[in-house]
Amino acid sequence: MFDRLPEYPWQKLKPYREQAAKHPLGLIDLSVGNPIDPTPAVIQQALDGASDSPGYPTTWGDEKTRTAIANWYSRRRRVPGLAADNILLTIGSKEFISWLPIMLGLTSKDALVQPTLAYTAYEVGAAFAGAQLVISDDPELWPANTKLIWLNSPGNPNGGVHSVEHLKRCVAKARELGAVIVNDECYAELGWDGLDHIPCILDPEVTGGDLTGILSIYSLSKQSNLAGYRAAFAAGDQSLIKGLVNLRMHSGMMVPNPVQKAMVVAVSDDSHVQHQKELYRARREILLPALVSYGFEVHDSEAGLYLWVTKGKNCWDTISELADLGVLAVPGEFYGEAGKSHVRFSITATDQEIQAAAQRLSR
Repeated sequence: MFDRLPEYPWQKLKPYREQAAKHPLGLIDLSVGNPIDPTPAVIQQALDGASDSPGYPTTWGDEKTRTAIANWYSRRRRVPGLAADNILLTIGSKEFISWLPIMLGLTSKDALVQPTLAYTAYEVGAAFAGAQLVISDDPELWPANTKLIWLNSPGNPNGGVHSVEHLKRCVAKARELGAVIVNDECYAELGWDGLDHIPCILDPEVTGGDLTGILSIYSLSKQSNLAGYRAAFAAGDQSLIKGLVNLRMHSGMMVPNPVQKAMVVAVSDDSHVQHQKELYRARREILLPALVSYGFEVHDSEAGLYLWVTKGKNCWDTISELADLGVLAVPGEFYGEAGKSHVRFSITATDQEIQAAAQRLSR
């Protein structure tokens, strides 16, 4: 029963980490997108102020928290009209991704669609449910037995962004198939090179005002440095949200009350988000030209915390080459067959580490 998934792919990086650690100036780890900057003080204060929380939280989430999130969708994502009942709090977004296929009742007769380049949790969810995994970005290729469709815009690993037109095509096909469609949007506040707004799947231009069968999921890990808080949420179809709340209530999946209070502040204060974005922008503007000078071609990377690059050869050869410089990146193979010639660099390292990596690459 434990062989439904292969060994966790990051174990394959261990020898290259050891190789990079032998560099005379030490290892620079640009592989994991793990936030390293301080959690904003205003959020910490909200958590501290709610530390006396002896009672159980609700599975759905406090109405004040959900209303604040609905207001955030209106203000930042161009999705007006959401109510508290359109929102569900989740314990980070990865648990929701992994367990949603089971909660929707998918079986071996059903297909789950994921992007060609994809975060590994979508495949995990398909394996947990025993569903058929379909890898395709083209709605016309989605099979008739599709029951759940995952989109990821901005994408991990490649930072690609879907247009309103593409989202509309995907939603239309999902409705034709009778499938639930979910967009994982956790990098939506991190658009680069003049990309000031990234379309949300709940945007009325996409949905025509009908949220049936549609969900957006979002995490505060990236924009607010809350990875350690496990603070995330799903939004969209009210009846679908209500059904998921009932299932999660039976299994005790609840976001702690102090975290909920911190979430209210995180989605209500835009200044700390802009500050964090500028930190990432500065790191990106140092690392990107260094990668180009080293001989990489940068593909997509329009948004998010990663640079998706290639030298036109097998990703593991590139990973080994980088390890000789003491730099650790991620092989694109981790994200699907389409990534075998790419590697992913994270910009979540410290300013000093990013500068040092750029210097090694530029030499």
